[in-house]
Amino acid sequence: MTIELTKEARAEAIKSIERYFEENMEERIGNIAAGALLNFFVEEIGPVIYNQAVAESQDRLRARIDELDIEVHEDEFQFWRKYDNGRKGRK
Repeated sequence: MTIELTKEARAEAIKSIERYFEENMEERIGNIAAGALLNFFVEEIGPVIYNQAVAESQDRLRARIDELDIEVHEDEFQFWRKYDNGRKGRK
């Protein structure tokens, strides 16, 4: 699966890379170079982050599924218990 950024997210990411270089490196980086660096990170490191996010989502879903029987559990054969409890009050 190819990881793609929206046009807006890509533009913001490039601005962020340019600012990072401006504030933390001894030389500036241009728009084209920042875009190339972004492409490299998305292609090289993006899948690692993506796969980790998928694994964490799976873990969360498994935990929710494990709790599902507790959340939606209904006691069985309750009709006569309700009837018998109401009847005991009449005696």
